[in-house]
Amino acid sequence: MKTLFIMRHAKSSWENSDLADFDRPLNKRGLQAAPLMGETIRKNWFQIDLIVSSPAERAKQTAMLVKKAVQTQAGIEFDERIYEANTQTLLEVVAGLNENTQSVMLVGHNPGFENLVKVLTGKIEPMPTAALAVIDLKTDKWSDVEAGSGSLRVLIRPKEAEQIRS
Repeated sequence: MKTLFIMRHAKSSWENSDLADFDRPLNKRGLQAAPLMGETIRKNWFQIDLIVSSPAERAKQTAMLVKKAVQTQAGIEFDERIYEANTQTLLEVVAGLNENTQSVMLVGHNPGFENLVKVLTGKIEPMPTAALAVIDLKTDKWSDVEAGSGSLRVLIRPKEAEQIRS
């Protein structure tokens, strides 16, 4: 069985209107939420072998802050296909993952991530910024992942993670 973590990037800044969407960094709230979600991952003993992120600045920052808070040795790879990806493209990213990894975290964007959760699990779940879906896949091969091949173990949103921490 494989495990797919789907994490939407943390809250980004709209402060500088001259920046392209791709280059927008995290805002103050995002800089707090990403490590909080990383702590939540660590405290729940979720094992992550690899992080694959959109190269957009807000996603890169989220991936790096989460990795640091989780205190994992997992590598981070950046895949430009994740930025503005539709569900089919995200399924292609998943199908191409290294079969030696058991658990992978994708960091990226909506609406693609909400749609991916729906396609894999049949569940419609809102994914606000920094939300994390943990999906257990009914396969031993990433290349076999398809619609309906997963079950949603848990979906944690930052507000819920704050309550857990309190």
